[in-house]
Amino acid sequence: MRILLFLGTNIAVLVLVSMIFNLLGLEGILANNGVDLNLGSLLIFCALFGMSGSLISLFLSKFMAKRGTGTQIIETPRNRDEQWLVDTVKSLAEDAGIGMPEVGIFPSDAANAFATGWNRNNALVAVSSGLLRRFEEREARAVLAHEIGHVANGDMITLSLIQGVVNTFVMFFARIIGHTVDRVVFKTQRGYGIGYFIVTIVAEIILGILASMIVMWFSRYREYRADAAGAQFAGSAGMIAALQRLKAEQGLPQDLPGEMTAFGIRSQTGSGFAALLRSHPPLDDRILALQKG
Repeated sequence: MRILLFLGTNIAVLVLVSMIFNLLGLEGILANNGVDLNLGSLLIFCALFGMSGSLISLFLSKFMAKRGTGTQIIETPRNRDEQWLVDTVKSLAEDAGIGMPEVGIFPSDAANAFATGWNRNNALVAVSSGLLRRFEEREARAVLAHEIGHVANGDMITLSLIQGVVNTFVMFFARIIGHTVDRVVFKTQRGYGIGYFIVTIVAEIILGILASMIVMWFSRYREYRADAAGAQFAGSAGMIAALQRLKAEQGLPQDLPGEMTAFGIRSQTGSGFAALLRSHPPLDDRILALQKG
């Protein structure tokens, strides 16, 4: 359900952009002499909307993450757990060569953590209260090292750029398909008929789902890199132990909003077509990759 929400949100944005195009009359600008599609202008418009939306989401990621998860930033540690959390993140950030992230705790009994932020020196690392309460210190440290790995690798920026490029070409090819069907099937001679708008929206939905497989493939790939970073900063045994503990709790809810799932450490379940839309690899595969070294 969380993956469907993540995909649905992105597709809804594309459909909303289509409606804005129509209301502002921008679709008409994209036609050269009313008959032929001006591909250069079309690509510029699609890139403008596709990339800008993704970059805006990136710059707002920390704010949205705090609001969506209820994360409380630790300004001054109030107890031993908070002091340990801040000190551990500071130590790991120094080891990774990045600026000190904001550190927070979000209320959830599920064991989870996430990192986000628009650059490696202005990030947020947060853990759930359940993880902090139940995990051993070496396991929790490994989880934090995994999240620091995401920040150090620039995964949030790269994922946002890939999503922007994907959105650009989804919008671009959907309009080419809509234009072609409108001319060939509906025989519209000049301007755009109703067929163009209907086919464009349907094509955006279908292409959006297919394109999400590319984004999710990269998301799975970056999890292996973050696990490797976690093993480097916190020890391979600690990272494996943390993943094994997460595996033991796999049936429990994740308690992260759908749009934040890809930034957490927890895996989703699924097989067949659903496996192509998973943001994380299976925990068994991640453990095996670490064991192989």
